[in-house]
Amino acid sequence: MLFTRKLFLITLLAIMSSIFQNQVYGQERKTKNTLKNLIGKEVSFDSIETFIEAKMKTLNVPGLSLAIINDGKVVYHLIKGYADIGKEKKVSKSTLFEGASLSKPLFAYFIMSFVEEGIIDLDKPLCTYLPYEAIAHDERYKKITARMVLTHTTGFPNWRSDYKENKLFISFEPGTAFQYSGEGYQYLAKVLAYILKTDDAGLEKVYQKRVAARLKLKYTKFIQDSYNMKNKAEGYKDGKVVGEDDDPKIFGSAFSIHSEALDFSKWLIALMNKEGLSKESYDELFKTQFTLPDGHPQKQLGVTDWTLGFAKVTLPFGFVYGHGGNNSGYSSIFIIEPETKWGYIMFTNANQSQLPMVFLQYLMTP
Repeated sequence: MLFTRKLFLITLLAIMSSIFQNQVYGQERKTKNTLKNLIGKEVSFDSIETFIEAKMKTLNVPGLSLAIINDGKVVYHLIKGYADIGKEKKVSKSTLFEGASLSKPLFAYFIMSFVEEGIIDLDKPLCTYLPYEAIAHDERYKKITARMVLTHTTGFPNWRSDYKENKLFISFEPGTAFQYSGEGYQYLAKVLAYILKTDDAGLEKVYQKRVAARLKLKYTKFIQDSYNMKNKAEGYKDGKVVGEDDDPKIFGSAFSIHSEALDFSKWLIALMNKEGLSKESYDELFKTQFTLPDGHPQKQLGVTDWTLGFAKVTLPFGFVYGHGGNNSGYSSIFIIEPETKWGYIMFTNANQSQLPMVFLQYLMTP
């Protein structure tokens, strides 16, 4: 469930200097077999597949699904490798992957639909909706809001299970610092379920109605049905199957989304076209919510701000937004540049793989 922030940020920082000299995004595609990378360079489909094939071998990645968006449309889609090595089952258009922490920005988008209707207030303490027994021993939790959850400023750890005591705690005064936390997202999901008088299965039904059905996301689900489980790629670590890490019936706002590149790209394109939410909600969603202070390790690595669910990186031509994901046996990443409507999404069934970030760097090379 951990988001490999450091590698993601280093990748973005590494390409910044090249972008200064290559801001040529307006050029037209020369042939039907090329696409534009983020800095406008034409890249051939053949070179992409050659690069991917070589890196899959060196990085021990069994299978993947990727899509690249130019001008708000998917211009390249690749499925490659094995969904199940033992059964020699290849990745197909129906193969699904765990998206892990890609769940978080999608959940933030979902939450904003309730903010629009006044069902949830971004700045109202969550305890006024639903007290949280797991952290009741620390009065500071009563200051935690939905905005703090979505910007990782609650003070909660990523997961309490990462610590010997396995007990939820707060590291700092809520709202004053940044600390990546899946725990916060799970609390907000509990609050939403309570407000709606439903459970995890009910949350999935509401998500399907409010988001998936409207954007025609056929397979992108927080709770997995029989079809998704049947078509799911096996997750691998060091060449071995890792098995199921989480209950597929849990609505994991921080970790449980399953999808594949073409289906997930529909949401990315919706973000570019500002669909499904009001202009005011989009302004709030992508607005800087927390600016990292000078000297903060993440700022030194490239990220300048966090929005509601997205890491924001300031580059010479504007801003890019994205998120990465790592569950046991799976790694993924997406990046979007809303102004030019450029995007990239990759899912793999390899544990803590560097491939999504390595390929991102390749796409940004002049």
